[in-house]
Formats: sequence, structure tokens, C-alpha cells
Amino acid sequence: MGDRAIEIDTFALEGTRSGKIEVAKIVNPYGEESEPVASIGIFLDRYSEEPDWKVHIPKGNIDRLIEALKKVKGQL
Repeated sequence: MGDRAIEIDTFALEGTRSGKIEVAKIVNPYGEESEPVASIGIFLDRYSEEPDWKVHIPKGNIDRLIEALKKVKGQL
């Protein structure tokens, strides 16, 4: 695949000694004709090359995801 990551932000993963969350834009995630996606990677060890968990979110789902996360935050 011709994917390319453009890092947007990286910050500490709460509740871990050395974890991090990495937010990036992935260009051509599924090949040359695919639309860019937001990518969220969860690393339990900040020095790892690959995330322990990863999710790709299409642009059209970002606003709804943010609203759902706000609801979850209010219930924690």
C-alpha cells in the first residue's frame, strides 16, 4: 500500500509508565485511490515502532466520534 503518515500530535497515555497516544493523518491508507483517514495509535511503550491498538476514522465519521467521546467522558 502507498500509505504515508503525517503526525499531528503525540501525548502520554494516562495510567501507563511509558505509553503514548499518537494521532496522525494517513494518506492513501488502502491504496492510491483511497481517501485519507485520521489514525489513532495506542502504544503501551512509547519506544515501540508499532501501536498495540490502532483505529482509522474516515473524515465523515470524525464529528460523530467526537460527540460520542464527549458523552463517554461525561459518564466517567
